[in-house]
Amino acid sequence: MNYWLLKTEPSTFSWDDLVRDKKAVWDGVRNFQARNNLKAMKKGDLAFIYHSMDDKAAVGIAEITREFYPDPKDNEWVAVDIKPLRKLKTPVELGTIKKDKRLGNMVLVKNSRLSVQPVKKEEFDWVIGLSE
Repeated sequence: MNYWLLKTEPSTFSWDDLVRDKKAVWDGVRNFQARNNLKAMKKGDLAFIYHSMDDKAAVGIAEITREFYPDPKDNEWVAVDIKPLRKLKTPVELGTIKKDKRLGNMVLVKNSRLSVQPVKKEEFDWVIGLSE
């Protein structure tokens, strides 16, 4: 199993939107590195849903339900399908992640602009621990 972080602007699509819809097509990614990360996702992988912009926090956990396929809006790119699993007990803010030395090598800390990024299992578990 692999672990990921998917960034979204809550004013465009939020955790609450995902919960309401019960599933989502994760499309619109227009960065080659992020696209390659989408292509690496496998059914059953887990991903933090991360609210960018004002919140800057991991807020929930989603599951990849369909591996990559052509983006419905642009066949040159790819999409995956996700479903919500659970909301984090407490959002884990970027500032908290940056202050924690155990998360110092997390992609979110090193390359915070990347919209789809891998997360190591230890990092994933630690962030969940921070939320509790």
